[in-house]
Order: sequence, then structure tokens, then C-alpha cells
Amino acid sequence: MHRKQHLSQKTCVQCERPFFWRKKWARCWDEVCYCSERCRRSAKQPKRLASKHSKEAQA
Repeated sequence: MHRKQHLSQKTCVQCERPFFWRKKWARCWDEVCYCSERCRRSAKQPKRLASKHSKEAQA
């Protein structure tokens, strides 16, 4: 019995991987954009490498 074939699927905004509906997202599925807490946190943090390289280029 394969029940996951019938679940809704979205693509993570951060890592661009597919993820499926979970029961804990039942009330807010329309608002879910990230597959995990890690992707949500990394999307909100500024990219450290980009800022580091821009400082080196200016020096």
C-alpha cells in the first residue's frame, strides 16, 4: 500500500527539493515554503560568503 503517492507536493524555496504534505502542516499548508527548519533558517540568514568576498575585493 503506497499512500504517499496521493499526498500534495511542493518544492522548497531554499534547496529546491520536493517535499510532501505532513499532518503537522494541515492547517497552514498554503503558507509552507520550506521543507525543513534548516532551510527556513538558512533562507533568513544573510549569505556570509558573499559579503566576505565583497570586502576582500574592496581592499
